[in-house]
Amino acid sequence: MMFARLSIAVSALTIAAVTSASAETVTLTAYSGIFQEHYTKAVIEPFMKKYPDITVQFYGMPNSAQMLGTLRAQKSSPQIDVAILDVSVAKAGTDEGLFDKVDESVSANVKDLYPNAHAEGVAGVGVTFDNLVIIYNTDQVKTAPTSWNSLWDKQYEGKVIIQAAPDIQGTTFTIISNKLAGGGDYKTDVSAGIAKIGELAPGVQTWDPKPDVYAPIANGQAALGIGWNARAQIYSGTSGGKLGVALPQEGSGFQINTINLVKNAPESDAAKKFIDYALSPEAQAAFTGEMFYAPTNSKTVIAPDALKRTAADDMDKMIDIDWLAVAKVRDGITEQWRRRIIPLSR
Repeated sequence: MMFARLSIAVSALTIAAVTSASAETVTLTAYSGIFQEHYTKAVIEPFMKKYPDITVQFYGMPNSAQMLGTLRAQKSSPQIDVAILDVSVAKAGTDEGLFDKVDESVSANVKDLYPNAHAEGVAGVGVTFDNLVIIYNTDQVKTAPTSWNSLWDKQYEGKVIIQAAPDIQGTTFTIISNKLAGGGDYKTDVSAGIAKIGELAPGVQTWDPKPDVYAPIANGQAALGIGWNARAQIYSGTSGGKLGVALPQEGSGFQINTINLVKNAPESDAAKKFIDYALSPEAQAAFTGEMFYAPTNSKTVIAPDALKRTAADDMDKMIDIDWLAVAKVRDGITEQWRRRIIPLSR
């Protein structure tokens, strides 16, 4: 009897050891804060339910630059398997040999991605699209703005807030303003856009809103501003509708977050499964419904209530922004802001 019990105990320990040995942990680095909260709920938790032998550990960081710095520091001995970061930063990481190519050998879903989810010279692929919108205080702005030109409306002088370049919001706003002003190719000349923003400058309350662009709009400190759609939609809900969100009729520009496979990742096979899942219509629809990023997979079916809160139905209105080309002229754009826009503020 004692021998039988001992055999059962040994067998149980053996099974536990085998199970522990087969379990894998994928370390994902991506944006901390509300992105982490909603991505965990919509994508990571369902993935772990589907693959119970794989645990995903979220290593949140505030921005893509910090993620890149961490990946550089770990290059000789990576601790991170998957990174979600801005496309221009992903290009720098690719150039430095930090990532392996994400293609159809990693995920069959790659073939179904929208063309602008693929950036030349970037190992990863687009996993989310976000777009610039007008945000407004619904007590002060009774009718939702329909045009970017609303920001120049004299009745809102001193009540407009905008995040200046080099922040990507300011850079994107420059490209949009250049189009509004009838300017040429933004990759070579944004002088028309700079001049147009210069006309707005005297009425801008601040070029560096704190703690972000959303809170001052929601609490009524400012009436109008610009922000990213996904976060704006979330804050619209948490503000009790005090923060309104509008996609102007002239369209907008996408910011692209890419998903990247770290070269020599410690859990490469499990990481590929996670990337495949993250790019699937299932996961893309879930995250769109959770945080209102537009999906990058063209086969994603979005619930109607979520669809109207994204730019997924307005792809034809999006300015085709080549962020890799913009990266080469970003310093020049920033310098023009410093010389020709900021000094015009009151």
